[in-house]
Amino acid sequence: MNIYNTLTRKIEEFKPNDKTEVRIYSCGPTVYNYAHIGNLRAYLFMDTLRRTLKYNGYTLKHVMNITDVGHLVSDADDGEDKMMKAARIEKKDPFEIAEFYMKAFLLDIDKLNIDKPEIIARATEHIEVMEEYVKKIIENGYTYETENTIYFDTSKLDQYGVLSNRKVEDQKAGARVEFDSEKKNISDFAVWIKAPENHIMKWDTFWGKCYPGWHLECSAMGYNYLGEQFDIHTGGIDHIPIHHENEIAQSKGFCGKIPANYWMHVDFLTIDGGKMSKSLNNLYTLQDLAEKGYEPLVYRMFNFTSNYRNKINFTWEAMNSAKTALGRLREGYLKHTEGNEEILQETIKDFEARFLNAVNDDLNMPVAMSIVWEVVKFPQKSKQLQKLLLKFDMVLGFNLANYKEEKQELPEEILELVKQRDDARQNKNWAESDRIRDLLINQGYLVKDTKEGTVLEK
Repeated sequence: MNIYNTLTRKIEEFKPNDKTEVRIYSCGPTVYNYAHIGNLRAYLFMDTLRRTLKYNGYTLKHVMNITDVGHLVSDADDGEDKMMKAARIEKKDPFEIAEFYMKAFLLDIDKLNIDKPEIIARATEHIEVMEEYVKKIIENGYTYETENTIYFDTSKLDQYGVLSNRKVEDQKAGARVEFDSEKKNISDFAVWIKAPENHIMKWDTFWGKCYPGWHLECSAMGYNYLGEQFDIHTGGIDHIPIHHENEIAQSKGFCGKIPANYWMHVDFLTIDGGKMSKSLNNLYTLQDLAEKGYEPLVYRMFNFTSNYRNKINFTWEAMNSAKTALGRLREGYLKHTEGNEEILQETIKDFEARFLNAVNDDLNMPVAMSIVWEVVKFPQKSKQLQKLLLKFDMVLGFNLANYKEEKQELPEEILELVKQRDDARQNKNWAESDRIRDLLINQGYLVKDTKEGTVLEK
């Protein structure tokens, strides 16, 4: 299995610390609002990585954090805590905000059939872990105090900026106008912050009533569950220049080591070739897609049209194509389920080998899907190919095994409406056909007209 390592900037053969268990840390959501589809791309990538590692026979110990404190509006040290800002806008307790949006996020990843990490760690449940971690960094001499903040001193490191090639000597105080005068270096960052009187999210700590810096939580929880060095760290490319650089800095300050051997980053989702933004009203959620007739697994299919390291451009035309593709995959799977022809074992093994090579080539899902389509369209229909598609679905995650059951679970009254509509169409009674179509749509079904008659999708 070969993966691109941001740390070395090259494709490398994956060699875990343990021959059987892979230890992973993934940056999770800051739960102050609904996740939009750009956010969710990162977790579909995380899921594909998990599934591919399992497909290769590994067991996993995977941690994903839930940020429910400490993430400031700026990824550096500027602005207010995102949780506090959301609480102020919605006039609710920040802990209530966190609980609501965490549940919404977990529901979204269930809808996308994302395989959950073994450990989901909320920041607010690990304050003591973070406190002990930061005390060790202080003890090792990597920090300094101002009136309200304990800063990490990046000039104490042998190198800062190993992921993004940034150099501390280029970022001394005064190098830019917009610079906190209390910092020694522009790259220094907060690890422990004194809470103002009106700050709700604060804890009694060695330095008074405080809350942790955002970057600290991932370092502390990663160490707590996975040890000083684990195998893979994942996140979005926007995490590279600040968040992940600071995680590495903290880990060096704590134990002298870079925490992960491999760093994997997913690129951005663009909308119609541009950025997503509130001002353009294009921050779509899964609910927005559902209201336009796209089930969550259509968005999953859409993501397989590009490698995770490339930008992917969201358009409604592309979603229509993904919707058609998902329907054809399911129909092709069902045809093989009903087939009885015998396929040569050499053919099966060839498909298996090429699919494995594709997913093991830095999760090359477009190539993997091209092999899936060869199996779907294979002229001989066979249960052997049905089983092969189910094996591939261990990585794809389309839940094909349950699709036939879904097709057979149409209620009797719905089946009767379908029969009545087919009769109306056969008699060229188009008004009655349209009336029944509208009834079916109101019952939550997409209606397709085919040569075989009316076909429904939930």
